[in-house]
Amino acid sequence: MRLLTHNSLKCPVKGVAKGYPLQLTIVDMEVDETEVKPDFIRGILPSLEWEGVLVAAAAVGFDGLPESWDTSLLDDRDFILAMHRLLIDIHIVEGVLTCPETGRTFPIKGGIVDMVLPESDV
Repeated sequence: MRLLTHNSLKCPVKGVAKGYPLQLTIVDMEVDETEVKPDFIRGILPSLEWEGVLVAAAAVGFDGLPESWDTSLLDDRDFILAMHRLLIDIHIVEGVLTCPETGRTFPIKGGIVDMVLPESDV
């Protein structure tokens, strides 16, 4: 699971008000350096929930991000490169996502998150 994917996930349990950002516990991750596509990163960043980006960055030990999002960051080449490395190049192979409201956990195995719930919880 790429950290870009983590940013779009929220707890699907019935009755959860926000369920975001899911806390991330990593057991195994891989870094696969890919070609940086600055225009893609510049296009996607404004639509991301910055709180989720910070949670993901902390989980992988990625320090130095600003505490709040600002569009002026889109002009910073080093920032764009760092965001590509964080959101695209890091793959969570095994771990757990945890709902901040309920504590419910969702396993990540083989890079895939299992968020399937029993019908009574949906």
